[in-house]
Amino acid sequence: MNDHAHDLAALREATDRLLSATAKLDDTALSEPSRLPGWSRGHVVAHLCRNADALVNVLQGRPMYADSETRDRDIERDAPRSPAEQLADLAGSAGRLVDAAAAPADWSRTVELRNGVTDSASRIPFRRLVEVELHHVDLAVGYELEDLPEDFVSREIDFLAERFDGHPSVVSTRMTADGGPVRTTGGGAEGDPVTIRGTAPELLGWLCGRRDGSALTVEGGPLPVLPPL
Repeated sequence: MNDHAHDLAALREATDRLLSATAKLDDTALSEPSRLPGWSRGHVVAHLCRNADALVNVLQGRPMYADSETRDRDIERDAPRSPAEQLADLAGSAGRLVDAAAAPADWSRTVELRNGVTDSASRIPFRRLVEVELHHVDLAVGYELEDLPEDFVSREIDFLAERFDGHPSVVSTRMTADGGPVRTTGGGAEGDPVTIRGTAPELLGWLCGRRDGSALTVEGGPLPVLPPL
């Protein structure tokens, strides 16, 4: 069961770390490339701002974004802002989301995200936590996958492994991180099952597209090619 109160507390801590890192970025640093292809650090911060507002929409029963074009246009518009504007928007939008998530609500209700994806309202704080933590890494400011809280890493590995379960382009896969529990995805593609071992950060990096998986040990076949998230 999702514990939205626990996730809200973790989100506040992660957001504080992100705000502290962002506060150190000047105009030059914000305009430099992030680790996401085609995006500067300013694009990453702008996305995080608009994502927070979009999740407020979700919690309050409105469409997450007006449409994909508006989402992309807003990010492009906000990416070149000054450091002060970026930081103020990042803090303000994060605060609005925390306030919306702290309001009394039926956390078991189903909410709609982008592209018709639905989820329990109770998962929204964790979904935002994923955005904050992984995009903090994407900023390339010294915060790495190895710095992520262990509980977060474990939960995100579980979520991503479940997401690829039964996917028609992925063979059956067994994964274990740091000698811990084995996670199994019943891949829908033909081929012998593979077993993947490695550290939790490396496994997460591969699953979320931040690392190529070359540091993982694979038995039974090649490392599966994962579809885009």
